[in-house]
Amino acid sequence: MTTLAEYRGRWFVVKIGGELAQDVGRLSRTVGAAVKAFLDAGIKLCVVHGGGPQATDLAKRLGLETKQVAGQRVTDEATLEVMKMTLAGQVSVNVASALRLSGVPALCTTGVSAGLVDASRRPPVVVAGEPAPVDYGLVGDIAAVNVTLLETLAERGVVVALGSLAGDAAGRVFNVNADTVATRVAGRLRAAKLLLVSNVPGVLRDKNDPSTRIPRLTPAEAKAQIGAGVIQGGMIPKVEESLAMLEEGIDAIHIVGLSPESAILDEALEPGRRGTVFVKG
Repeated sequence: MTTLAEYRGRWFVVKIGGELAQDVGRLSRTVGAAVKAFLDAGIKLCVVHGGGPQATDLAKRLGLETKQVAGQRVTDEATLEVMKMTLAGQVSVNVASALRLSGVPALCTTGVSAGLVDASRRPPVVVAGEPAPVDYGLVGDIAAVNVTLLETLAERGVVVALGSLAGDAAGRVFNVNADTVATRVAGRLRAAKLLLVSNVPGVLRDKNDPSTRIPRLTPAEAKAQIGAGVIQGGMIPKVEESLAMLEEGIDAIHIVGLSPESAILDEALEPGRRGTVFVKG
């Protein structure tokens, strides 16, 4: 088993699914506690969060239709306003509260601030099963990450927590999948670990049975599991993005849940103990 001291001066990126950001107390006891332990060990941290469930709920209350294609939210002007309110508002404040409760000095913002994450509007793309290229609207593809600013903030002991909005120099704002933001930020930072935290404890052979969790996967093994139909649905893009980012310089990518409350820290110290770790080979 490794120790956190081995990662001193390296980056960890922690991605939080929006569904986890509704219970501030639990978020503090799990993600917050792990982030505090990493920080105390001299590890540089960036947190990325989504806000899908909150955005869907708010859209419903506002009488707006939510449309998704292949797991990605189609974003018109009204939907972008909803994403701003949830990612930069409700969810950001909950994450800030949880991290503060854990004693973590966090600056919670979005990728738009100071050009932390730049993006360009995604052109229409071919999606399997769709009769014509899909125009996702105001959805962005990441063009750049402001590594210099993230490094400067980390040197001052600040943990940046990013909601998954990005912008460009023309002042436009784009909705970006939070997994994509996390993996691209981790890749640019050449992170030692990317921890994708959600209500799923890892890659499961049977999605309804947590005991079928696969502790470790290489790219070849992961592709074989996709081909065999073991990895399916919304887990496929998460896994494919993870595999691509291993080539960008991330040492290891972990998919992990919150049970037990020490799961994130346990997984960081002993890869595969609580989640699924992806490594190059």
